[in-house]
Amino acid sequence: MSRPQLRRWRLLARQPRGVLGLVLLALPLAAGTDCPCPEPELCRPIRHRPDFEVFVFDVGQKTWKSYDWSQITTVAAFGKYDSELMCYAHSKGARVVLKGDVSLKDIIDPGSRASWIAQKLNLVKIQHMDGINLDIEQEVNCSSPEYDALTALVKETTDSFHREIEGSQVTFDVAWSPKNIDRRCYNYTGIADACDFLFVMSYDEQSQIWSECIAAANAPYNQTLTGYNDYIKMGINPKKLVMGVPWYGYDYTCLNLSEDRVCTIAKVPFRGAACSDAAGRQVPYKMIMKQINSSISGNQWDQDQQAPYYNYKVRSFDPAGHFHQVWYDNPQSISLKATYIQNYGLRGIGMWNANCLDYSGDAVAKQQAEEMWEVLKPKLFQR
Repeated sequence: MSRPQLRRWRLLARQPRGVLGLVLLALPLAAGTDCPCPEPELCRPIRHRPDFEVFVFDVGQKTWKSYDWSQITTVAAFGKYDSELMCYAHSKGARVVLKGDVSLKDIIDPGSRASWIAQKLNLVKIQHMDGINLDIEQEVNCSSPEYDALTALVKETTDSFHREIEGSQVTFDVAWSPKNIDRRCYNYTGIADACDFLFVMSYDEQSQIWSECIAAANAPYNQTLTGYNDYIKMGINPKKLVMGVPWYGYDYTCLNLSEDRVCTIAKVPFRGAACSDAAGRQVPYKMIMKQINSSISGNQWDQDQQAPYYNYKVRSFDPAGHFHQVWYDNPQSISLKATYIQNYGLRGIGMWNANCLDYSGDAVAKQQAEEMWEVLKPKLFQR
């Protein structure tokens, strides 16, 4: 690394972060580990607990260099580990956490759980990370041994990480509603008590379609907020809930597109439901923004679902000549949900995933990306 680059890192490590501040834990590095950062202190874990969490999922590549680091508090690294990302995030006072996934059948035995936790803890230490995000999402029967094993896994993981890495963070991803979505019967109150907070995946809300097989919003407003109300009614503290919003949408092939723009979709069953969003394909926000201006409908707004959509038809893409309907979220729909965070005192907001925006540097794309980042924080927390 050149001398100018080294000076830049030093400046980054010393610059303030507004109300969040920059706090690095002043403890010795773990024995026998090599720090890949230009400054050794950047390998020390983050201890500061922000007032407002902005939880970012990163799935790889180098687009993280264009993220809005004035807001980010945690990056969940779901792509290949990138030491440069870790160093940069730490220079900004943001945590970088590991993805944690395991077959629940493999952790029914307490010894197996302990072994899995020890392996993940060691990896986090070696990579100078700050915790783990447990992304399980597996089907669980309420009366099965996996039900209790999952809660035990979360508690034991949290206890081990907190004991071994001061300031570390353990989080757990849950569906948009606690009502056994996708046959996931979890002990939600027990899991919430056992970890630092829950990341609520308020998207893929059409994974089980129990009514008509028609295209609909990925995260409809009323349905989304009902999920949070249900979590809170269970006794879960709002400060244990981070709202996850989608930076992607679904492109559905319409078997029929009616005059009132209802798009009938193919029946693709999923975990008991006859229809699901598997009838569509996920498309990132950057692709949606490039396509919308050439669509046959232009941007449309559904008042009932409080979400945007559009219709298009391209023979080169679909030789059969079907109409397509794309549902997604934009700053307008996300801002409505973000207001709920402020009103009900949720812990924060986040997205799946940060790589979905266009960071090419094009003027229009740059503005679109800035608007998506800007809307993450309710006005109460904006500086």
